[in-house]
Amino acid sequence: MGLPGMVISGISTVIGAVLYWAVTAQNSNVVQNHGFRLSTIGVILMIAGALGFVVSTIIFASSRRAVRPAPHSVIRETTDSAGNSTVLREEQR
Repeated sequence: MGLPGMVISGISTVIGAVLYWAVTAQNSNVVQNHGFRLSTIGVILMIAGALGFVVSTIIFASSRRAVRPAPHSVIRETTDSAGNSTVLREEQR
């Protein structure tokens, strides 16, 4: 799912909208004998596309995590004018 699912859902919704609003084949022999309506198929595709888009968006949003740098340590050693040394260790996460 995720981003490819969002694209497929968007295409499905567009095809459903075209079938519902742009195609007019209500008087054909297939429609009268078998009850096959392109507008009904269009509505089904629009609903399925919208639901698929919502589900894909949720999956895409939940799979996105902030990238954290790998933890590392820094060791600093300082020596003062009297010759005394100090070691400082820092861990960054």
